[in-house]
Amino acid sequence: MLDSNALAQVKQLLTNVKLPVLLEASLDDSDRSTKLRELLQEVANQSDLVSFAEVADKRTPSFAITREGTDVSVRFAGVPMGEEFASFMLAIVQVGGHPVRADEAIVEQVMSIDEEQEFVTYMSLTCQNCPTVVQTLNAMSILNPKIRHTAVEGSAFQDEVNALGIKAVPTIYRNGELFDQGRRGFEEILAKITDSSSHVARLNEQDPFDLLVVGGGPAGASAAIYAARKGLNVGVATHNVGGQVLDTDSISNLGVLDLIRGTELGNQLASNMSSYGVNIMRNLRATKLSRPEANAPIVVDFEDDVRLQAKSVLIATGARFRTTGVPGEEEYRNRGVSFCPHCDGPLFAGKPLAVLGGGNSAIEAAIDLAGIASHVTVLEFTPQLNADKILIDKLNELDNTTVITSATLESIQGDGEEMTGLTYRDEQGVSTDLDVNGIFIQIGLVPNAEWLEGTLEMNRGSVVVDADNATSMEGVFAAGDVTDIPHKQIVIALGAGANASLSAFNYLIRN
Repeated sequence: MLDSNALAQVKQLLTNVKLPVLLEASLDDSDRSTKLRELLQEVANQSDLVSFAEVADKRTPSFAITREGTDVSVRFAGVPMGEEFASFMLAIVQVGGHPVRADEAIVEQVMSIDEEQEFVTYMSLTCQNCPTVVQTLNAMSILNPKIRHTAVEGSAFQDEVNALGIKAVPTIYRNGELFDQGRRGFEEILAKITDSSSHVARLNEQDPFDLLVVGGGPAGASAAIYAARKGLNVGVATHNVGGQVLDTDSISNLGVLDLIRGTELGNQLASNMSSYGVNIMRNLRATKLSRPEANAPIVVDFEDDVRLQAKSVLIATGARFRTTGVPGEEEYRNRGVSFCPHCDGPLFAGKPLAVLGGGNSAIEAAIDLAGIASHVTVLEFTPQLNADKILIDKLNELDNTTVITSATLESIQGDGEEMTGLTYRDEQGVSTDLDVNGIFIQIGLVPNAEWLEGTLEMNRGSVVVDADNATSMEGVFAAGDVTDIPHKQIVIALGAGANASLSAFNYLIRN
C-alpha cells in the first residue's frame, strides 16, 4: 500500500507514540479489506508500540485505534487514504499519548461533557473539508471517552449512505440523528452540544483591540500577521481560518514553483498567526459595524450576542458561492444540489449529473465529475463557454459529457428526500426536463457584505476602498474579495491585506 518514502515518514511520525496502541480491524475477503489489512500491518510494523489484530464489527471493513487498557478509542470504516490518511496517522499518535493541540478553554469544555455522545461522520477520500471534522471529533473522543466517533468512507458503504439520503460530505450524525453538514471545528460543534454562555462572556470581556480583523481568509490572515509584527494587539474574528481557500484543490499561481493545497495554505495561515500571538476567535459571524461616538472604539456585533471593540477594524469577510434562487435549489441543497465537486462527487458514482456555469471552475468541475458520473451535462447561460480553451478542449475529448449553451435553469425537482431532475429553458423559450441526480453550481461568488449595507459606501454589494484600503468610515479598512477591487485572486488578497494592515497602523500612530 505505501511506498518506501511514505513508510519512512510513517516510521518517523510514530516516534510520537508513547503508549501502546492496538489497531483492531473487522475484515473479510473483499478487495477493500485486503487493502486495509495490508495498510494496517505496514503501519504497525513501523513501531514496537503499535500492534494489529482482527476482530468482528458491524461495519466491514473497519478498524478501531485503541489505547490499550483504556476506553480511549476512535474508529474508521473504510480505507483511510487520500485526504484522510493524515487523519488516520494523527489519530494513532494522539491515541498513543501525543497531546491534542487545542486551546486550553476548548480542552476544558470537551472534558466537561458528561452525557454519552455517539458521532458518525460520513466523508469521502477526496473531500478537503472532511478531515477538519474527522480530526476534530477524533480529538474530542480522545480527550473524553464519553464521546465516541466513527469516520465512515461513504463510497465504501454506499448502501448505508443511500439509506440515509446523504448527498454531501461531510455529514455528521449524533446519537443516530442528523447533527450537521459541512466543515466544522471545535467551536462550532461545541456550540451545539454545550452551554456557550461562558465562552461568549469571555469574548465580550476583552479590552478593545488595536486592530480587529473580521475574516480569516488570505486577506485577513495577511493583515493580522503584518499588524502583529508591528507590535499591535490583534484579534481575528472569523467563521473559519482560510475561507474560500479551503475549497481550493491546489494553488499554482502564488509565484512559487511548488503547488500548495488549499487546506494546507489555510493551516499555514492559522499557524503563522498563532506564532505571532494573534487572538483567533472562530465560529463568529458579523452582523453590525458601528462607532457609538466620535472618539470611542469601533464596535462589531456578531451572532450569539458577541460584541467586540477595537481602535481600528479591517473587514476581510471574503465571498461565498453564488446561488440561483430557482425553486428547489434551497430545498435540495446537500441532497443533490452541491458546490464542491471534489467533496461530493464520489457520492454520485455512476449517476447522471449536471454542472451549471461555463467558466473555468465549472468546466474543471465537469472534467472532474466525468470520471465518476455516468454522464455530465454542462448548462451555460451565455451562447458560448467562457473557460480557457485548454479546458474546453479537454472537456470535448470526453465521451460522456454534453454542453448546452443559452440555457437558463428554471427549477430543480426531487421526491422530497433527494433531487431527481431539473428543468432548463433554451434560447427559443422551450423548457426541457433533464433527469439528473445532482447539480454542481459554479456561477461565481457574492461578497459577504450584506451586514455593512447602510454603514459603509458600497458598489454593487462590494465595499468601496481607496488606495490605502480605507473605507468610508474613519478607522475602518477592508481587503480581499469583499471589496470592489476588480480581480479576485489569492495573491491579490494577500497583498491587499498587508496594504490595509499597514494603512491601519499608520492611522493608529496618527490618532
